[in-house]
Amino acid sequence: MCMGSKQWGYSPLLAPHEGAERGRQMITVCVDAMGGDEPAEVVCEGIALALKNDEDLSVLVAGNEDVVVPFCNEHERAIPLVTTEVIGMEEHPAESVRRKKDSSIVRACAAVRAGDAQGFFSAGSTGAVFLAATMGIGRIRGIKRPCLASIVPGLNGHQTVALDLGANADARPEMIVQFAQMGAAFARVSIGVDNPRVALLSNGEEETKGSEMVLAYHKALAEADCGFVGNAEGTDILLGDFDVIVTDGFTGNVALKTLEGTAKFIMAMLKESVSKSVRAKVGALLLKPALKDIKQLLSGDDYGGAVLLGTKAPVFIGHGATSAQAVASGTAACAAAIRGGLVDKVSQALIANDE
Repeated sequence: MCMGSKQWGYSPLLAPHEGAERGRQMITVCVDAMGGDEPAEVVCEGIALALKNDEDLSVLVAGNEDVVVPFCNEHERAIPLVTTEVIGMEEHPAESVRRKKDSSIVRACAAVRAGDAQGFFSAGSTGAVFLAATMGIGRIRGIKRPCLASIVPGLNGHQTVALDLGANADARPEMIVQFAQMGAAFARVSIGVDNPRVALLSNGEEETKGSEMVLAYHKALAEADCGFVGNAEGTDILLGDFDVIVTDGFTGNVALKTLEGTAKFIMAMLKESVSKSVRAKVGALLLKPALKDIKQLLSGDDYGGAVLLGTKAPVFIGHGATSAQAVASGTAACAAAIRGGLVDKVSQALIANDE
């Protein structure tokens, strides 16, 4: 269930500080102040930025008393949820969720279930958040297994929802259909596509390509009402024009980490090449604004994390080495999913396919 050290994530297009309408109802997002590899102060800085950007947002801040109480005393619309335990990134997810009932992750999910918040963001252990949310918040009726989805960037501003990215290494054909339906619902809310084009990740665009399991996935998707248009190849993740690319969690996680490794390799090679000559240094100086934009895009800070689809409330998971900007973006993404009715849209997509 591990997503790796970094994730592509949620589109910043729906961030509340970019054209959000006024007069909305106040909503509350619970944020795990103790999650991630960075100090809690970095998470709190991100929460403060999210609150500044969205006047219709309140944040339930879950964490140790010495962290959350002083912070909430200094910030309006910040509410403390005092906890006494922390689930570390290296801990076994199932054991820690079962044993640490007063951890920030477990208590946050319980708060969402109780109605104290309408969504949850954490940069903590992906496995722990997945299990705590599945058990503590619960699954949407009819969902076999929640899955992880993110938005990956593309050419000319095109964005693609990719899923499952690691929650379900093994998936039956009927689960893949549900992933596709949930991914399409997420695409409608996040990137504003009314009729998402859904594709299956395979080793060729022909419908006869793929392993026996992929062929079974293709057959199930073709028979379902989910906007399926055929197969996508690995190059289509960044270069294609599909709106949703679906696969099992094993393949999706490998693809995700391949993209991350490629991005790091390219940036490292650029940095090395620049240092080799004066001409390269001058060229790099001229290209600095463009390179800065590319670095920001690849960092994921503007996206905030992955979304756990299939739970009764929006749950977003940031990468462990998160920044304040990533926390703010993840909190804003969760708020946008709440306002966009993501859970209702996922439920409606399942009902429509069953009819």
